Amino acid sequence: MKLKLRSTAILALAFVAIGSLPEDLQAQRKKNETTTEQTAPETKPEKKEKGYSDLVKGLTEDEGIFKLYQKDDKVMFEIPKSELGKDMLWVTRVVAVPENFGGFIGSGWKMSEQIVKWEKLNENILLKSISFNNVADTTDAISKSVADNNLSPIIGSFKIEGQPDGSEAYLIDVSKFFTQDTKAISAISNGMRTQFQVRRLDNEKSYLSSVKSFPINVEVRQVMTYDAGRPPSNSELGLMTVEVSQSMIKLPENKMMPRLADERVGWFTQSNINYSSLKLKGDQQTFLKRWRLEPKDPAAYARGELVEPIKPIIYYLDPATPERFVKWFKLGIEDWQVAFEAAGFKNAIIAKEPPSKEEDPDWSPEDARYSTVRYVASMTRNAVGPSTADPRTGEIIESDIVWFHNHLRSYRNWYMIQTGAANPLARSLDVPEDEIGEMMRAVIAHEIGHALGLPHNMKASSAYPVEKLRDPEFTQEYGVAPTIMDYARVNYIAQPGDGVTRFIRKIGPYDKYSINWGYRVIPSANTPQAESSTLDKWIMEKANDRMYRFGSSNGSNPEAQTEDLGDNAVMASMYGMENLKKVVPNLLTWTTTAGEDYTETNEIYGEIIGQWRRFTGHVTTVIGGITEDLKSADQSGSVFNVVPETYQKEAMAWMQKYAFSTPDWLLDEELLRRLENYGAVNRISGTQSSFLNSVLDPTRAQRLIEAEAFKGRNTYTIYQLFGDMRKGLFSELTSGNEIDTYRRNLQRSFVEKLESLMTTDSNSFQARQVNVAQSDIRPVVKSELKALQQEIKSNKGKFTDRASSIHLEDLLDRIAEILDPK
Repeated sequence: MKLKLRSTAILALAFVAIGSLPEDLQAQRKKNETTTEQTAPETKPEKKEKGYSDLVKGLTEDEGIFKLYQKDDKVMFEIPKSELGKDMLWVTRVVAVPENFGGFIGSGWKMSEQIVKWEKLNENILLKSISFNNVADTTDAISKSVADNNLSPIIGSFKIEGQPDGSEAYLIDVSKFFTQDTKAISAISNGMRTQFQVRRLDNEKSYLSSVKSFPINVEVRQVMTYDAGRPPSNSELGLMTVEVSQSMIKLPENKMMPRLADERVGWFTQSNINYSSLKLKGDQQTFLKRWRLEPKDPAAYARGELVEPIKPIIYYLDPATPERFVKWFKLGIEDWQVAFEAAGFKNAIIAKEPPSKEEDPDWSPEDARYSTVRYVASMTRNAVGPSTADPRTGEIIESDIVWFHNHLRSYRNWYMIQTGAANPLARSLDVPEDEIGEMMRAVIAHEIGHALGLPHNMKASSAYPVEKLRDPEFTQEYGVAPTIMDYARVNYIAQPGDGVTRFIRKIGPYDKYSINWGYRVIPSANTPQAESSTLDKWIMEKANDRMYRFGSSNGSNPEAQTEDLGDNAVMASMYGMENLKKVVPNLLTWTTTAGEDYTETNEIYGEIIGQWRRFTGHVTTVIGGITEDLKSADQSGSVFNVVPETYQKEAMAWMQKYAFSTPDWLLDEELLRRLENYGAVNRISGTQSSFLNSVLDPTRAQRLIEAEAFKGRNTYTIYQLFGDMRKGLFSELTSGNEIDTYRRNLQRSFVEKLESLMTTDSNSFQARQVNVAQSDIRPVVKSELKALQQEIKSNKGKFTDRASSIHLEDLLDRIAEILDPK
């Protein structure tokens, strides 16, 4: 305690001593303290703020919508204040990919698109991804709630590094955004990351290959190398490199007026929920996706004259397009000019070859300002026609058609298989260039149609009577379907001797109608709603003409199927099958070359079986089929109608003749012994079993049950379905003919299918679609098993060959076990 007092006393004396310093010494002390505080920053020069010129020193400058500064992987954006808050379209594409990267994913493939905005918050610039799924008028009070319930994700945040003298702009460093693995703009989807076992981005093997700014867009190219456990190629390296294009393009501030969609005219659409609607709900509004076409001379256009658009649709060909195909690609693109003429525009769509380096050193097919037809060296057998649209209005901003080189193989094969019987030009692997060119032209035109906004119209081909497709004059003028947007590729109906010479599809009446409906300017209308009466009038003018109907394939409508032709699937498939039977005996002659093996023959033989499947599928859809005619509420008649009973009976008779009888036409021993040592029995049995399963699918049976439930309706019934199948598949019980290997397998498959319908678990996928146990299906199946059991017992004595006798005894045992499992 004494020590504490003593310390206190000493401390007090110290304060007294300090306080008693002479005034000049105290003043000097204060001066020293002040000087120390003021000069402290000068002792740390590294904190001195750099001038603007220092920030961009050594970087290459590029003028455009944003001024860019770049060297190697260092990239800085100078964003004008005037561009903050503006809607911009961000498109991520792959420029170059490794082998086996993905079936459809090749050079030019769009991986993602989003709308973004750059915004300032304090001392940072934020990059936000914007959604227009929910909207409201900004003057409406509910717009605040819409904003609060649709908060935009921030995909990037950048510190403001500086501002240029005398300019309202902000300098930010975006290097890490582009050089790191930024998920928001990645070309590697989550599925790919799992598939290829991507672990991380290898920064040492990744870099920026190009950074450019243009008047309305910014283009960045990245070479990204990933550490992957299971890369698509070169697996021993454990690496995967992808070159990626990032395109940011400013969206129009002068928005295009949207056009309201109508399901009766097929169109790709853009939808949102409008909370400012006067309807007592959040109202979904759906707009067409279409290019902005405006007449140069509105007065002449209004008088009905053909007028050029202010800005035509231009497609550039990929520099990688083989020279011999350039002509056909151009023709395919410009085939749509005739359709736009129906809408009042001339020269509305133009094909161009890309400029040379001397003409435009900055031109790039990845540049979002340019639409291109990309040519991809890939084994993928397909082509696609995507487009990118402004989600605010549906205006298509750009589009890139992708043609995969090996699609040539598909058309060469289909041409031989489907038309070879009637078309001498198709009887060789070396299809004449004009013929293959016409096919490529049709494919490009089809994909351009998608890029113009048109979806597949699978109903269109059912407008043409089957017999008309055997008429040389009709097919020359109208092709094979009213639209090139149907999957009606070549004429498989024309028979030898008909004289048909045009087997390939072309632009048709529906194409002109739909382009007019979607693109014709209606001068008197200033809002989407004001156009509605005129658009509806155009539909009603064509409502009773089958050529102008639209429909998508849903699996139950025989009038809207893929790869079919004509208004009667049974008759069309009969003609198709008869042609296939003429092709098979000629395969060795048409597909072989001296000194080569049978690889090509084997491939085409396999595709003939596939064509048999297609024809059978077309006919199967008739059974239990429901047609669909899209109508508005003011139009009379039903939208959905049951297929007539007689048509369904014809379909079942076709199935017994062409699907379930033994296909001797496919079992050419001279041919098969050159292709395989064995396998025909399993192949045919598996194919016919799949036909059987499709016909007896519970959803088909349920449609028949429901159709019969409408009293007074004459319709094909579930009892007829199962009874006709049993009688047809076991016709030998009546005729006494020997049951061959293929029929024995098919009959076993039938009994196994009936067993599965008797024992389907209520939790199975099949039962979730149709509750078999609670429907009429199971009692009908039980009845059929009993009838079959009795027929076999009554007729098995007719068969003297061992195979048939053993087979029938086995079936009796199987049926007995199904009916009484105990």
